[in-house]
Amino acid sequence: MTAVVPFNLAIAQSQIDDLNQRIDMARWPEPECVADWSQGTPLAVLRDLAGYWRGGYDWRRCEAQLNALGQFKTAIQGLDIHFLHVRSPRKDAVPLVITHGWPGSVIEFMGVIEALANPPAGELAFHVVAPSLPGFGFSGKPAETGWGVPRIAMAWAELMQRLGYDRWVAQGGDWGSAVTTAIGVIRPAGCLGIHLNMPIGRPEPEDLVNPSPAEQKALAALKHYQDWDSGYSTQQRTRPQSLGYGLVDSPIGLAGWILEKMWAWTDNSGSPYDALSRDQILDNLMLYWLPGTGASSARLYWESFAAFAPVEITLPVAVSAFPKEILPTPRKWAERSFKNLVHWGEMDKGGHFAAWEQPEALVAELRKAFALMV
Repeated sequence: MTAVVPFNLAIAQSQIDDLNQRIDMARWPEPECVADWSQGTPLAVLRDLAGYWRGGYDWRRCEAQLNALGQFKTAIQGLDIHFLHVRSPRKDAVPLVITHGWPGSVIEFMGVIEALANPPAGELAFHVVAPSLPGFGFSGKPAETGWGVPRIAMAWAELMQRLGYDRWVAQGGDWGSAVTTAIGVIRPAGCLGIHLNMPIGRPEPEDLVNPSPAEQKALAALKHYQDWDSGYSTQQRTRPQSLGYGLVDSPIGLAGWILEKMWAWTDNSGSPYDALSRDQILDNLMLYWLPGTGASSARLYWESFAAFAPVEITLPVAVSAFPKEILPTPRKWAERSFKNLVHWGEMDKGGHFAAWEQPEALVAELRKAFALMV
């Protein structure tokens, strides 16, 4: 039950043919009544992406890239966990577990793994472990309740131990931030410190009296999120199963649900393609479509949405604050929870998907931050 086994992707052509047939048979709605994204993913944008998905996208390229990196599975607490594992050739490399969120996947890290594992001489190197969250990608789908953030954090600690790493660090954003924060709270044996690109913080009453510019930005973002951007999370944390039928059955429904977040949460000039390519977006979508995780991934909101709350951490913490983060946390708010904040990086550009959007900047931040902890 503790074996770590290689995992090689070889998706049957019949699954690709089925996807293409579903795209061909899609029943499209009428266009939105506005000239922007305010009602959701625009019809013309989604039809364009679907056309490329059907006629130009090459899944075999992505499949080969994942296989070349090194994929594995191991059962933890009765659930298969899929993960990428890339060992650095450097003997002094630091083991790093890096965790994605929703609506992302390990695809987010394709642009940072090689740089982390094989840095220039004199720079910190990492053995990179990138698990797929339970119910996401090619990890198993929990068949019972209880697979929330604390359990995932403990599972990651067990995974690092199983891989033979007795000293390691952790990083994450979105749900990865919640899991990594939980690792900081639990302080599992061997964890030296954590890095977050979406720290969790909330204002105190005194912050509302005379807020600083950073606090004004954070408060405005929180109001926008509550008013216009939180419908997805309300649905997923209350009725994920109802939503899941459409996401698992319809590639167009899945793409429309997720593409809007690539527009809303990236640092762009009006189009998600300013930040991410169509291939990057579709590679990620395929890790939801092929294993059918529309419902199982959404259930994490039902399990653990309350995990996005400030908690006290005494383990060393580093933060990289990207300007277009959906819920920015001012350093003042973060310092209330992070009692040993060793690094705070204010980034020039980038949004919610730090590793995906700004891989070079994030790699530089991780080297700088973790050098203070090891």
